[in-house]
Amino acid sequence: MSEYHRLFVKGGTYFFTVVTHDRQPLLCNEAALMRLKAAFRYVRDKHPYRMEGLVILPDHLHCIWRLPEDDGNFSIRWNLLKRYFSIGMSSSVNKRREKTIWQRRFWEHLIRDESDLHRCLDYIHYNPVKHGYVTSPCDWASSTFKQHVKQGHYDINWGCDGEEVVIKNGLNE
Repeated sequence: MSEYHRLFVKGGTYFFTVVTHDRQPLLCNEAALMRLKAAFRYVRDKHPYRMEGLVILPDHLHCIWRLPEDDGNFSIRWNLLKRYFSIGMSSSVNKRREKTIWQRRFWEHLIRDESDLHRCLDYIHYNPVKHGYVTSPCDWASSTFKQHVKQGHYDINWGCDGEEVVIKNGLNE
C-alpha cells in the first residue's frame, strides 16, 4: 500500500474538496452555514490565506486558497477549521447520535497556472448545477459566483443556458 504525500508549496494556490462524514447533509441549514463562515474567518485570522473561490453544498464544499509567500501549510488550517466548526455543531450532531462531522481526509490540488485557476473556479461555481440543486450558478447563495460576476470574471448568465458546462482535466468528486 502506497503512502499519500501532500505537496506543500509556500505561497501556493490550492483547490480543495472537503466532505462531511458519510456525505451527511450537515451544511444545508443557516446555523451550519453561519458556523462554517465563522470558522473560515477564525482560521484566516490565525493563519492568513486569501479565498479565491468557494461553494458550500449540503454534504461538501470546494474552495481555492492562496497562501502567504512564506507559508505552505494548508493542513493546519483545515485541522483548525474542522475543529472550530465541529465544536460549534457538536450539540446538534450529538442529538442525532452521530459522532463525526467530517471525513478524515480532504482532497487538494496545487493550481499550476492561470488556466488551471480558471478551470477550478468554473468547477466550483458550476457545482450546484452539476448536482441538480439549481439550474444556474447565480441561483446558489453559498458561492462566490456573484462576487466574481461583480469583478467581471463571469457574465451573470454563465452556466445557465441549459447546456452542461464541461470542465476538463479531471476535477471530479
